[in-house]
Amino acid sequence: MEFSCDKNCDKNMVSRIHILGASGSGTTTLAKALANELGYRHFDTDDYYWIPSEILFTRIRPIEERQSLLKKDLEKHDSWILSGSLCGWGDIFIPHFELVIYLWIPRDIRISRLVKREKERYGSAIEPEGNRHELSNEFIEWAAKYDKAGVEIRSKKRHEIWLSRLECPILRIERDITVKECVNIVMNII
Repeated sequence: MEFSCDKNCDKNMVSRIHILGASGSGTTTLAKALANELGYRHFDTDDYYWIPSEILFTRIRPIEERQSLLKKDLEKHDSWILSGSLCGWGDIFIPHFELVIYLWIPRDIRISRLVKREKERYGSAIEPEGNRHELSNEFIEWAAKYDKAGVEIRSKKRHEIWLSRLECPILRIERDITVKECVNIVMNII
């Protein structure tokens, strides 16, 4: 399936959008582009899940703190787009979503994007003697499991179960296309 929306969306009603998918599928990129197009505020779940530290993405914030911080930010704005996965810890926000967009692209493309992003973000720190080498390899291995893993990690199976519980419209974009094409699909739907 290339893309589908299970219910009709009305642009006048869609002001709170959540975008999720595998790491490397383009959720943050699409969220930023849509937020720019629509004039909405963009938030990313990583900013709430992880505690900022010297070594990025290593210290997890307690659930109650994540929820409190995200709730405070979402309540400040009438129109927003939230990117990233919050299955489980962020289920309290489900009633706020007016549209959920699920992105999926083939594993090889996602992993290639993630390896490139790791190199751009950390440079030589991911090389064999670098201080992020092991962390980077563990991250790529974790991300590569998305399509076949069970519900114990961020996976297609976990996302499908989570999506099945939603009452708002769900737009699925399940192919590798440009950000502009994704934005156009969303704009035509809403």
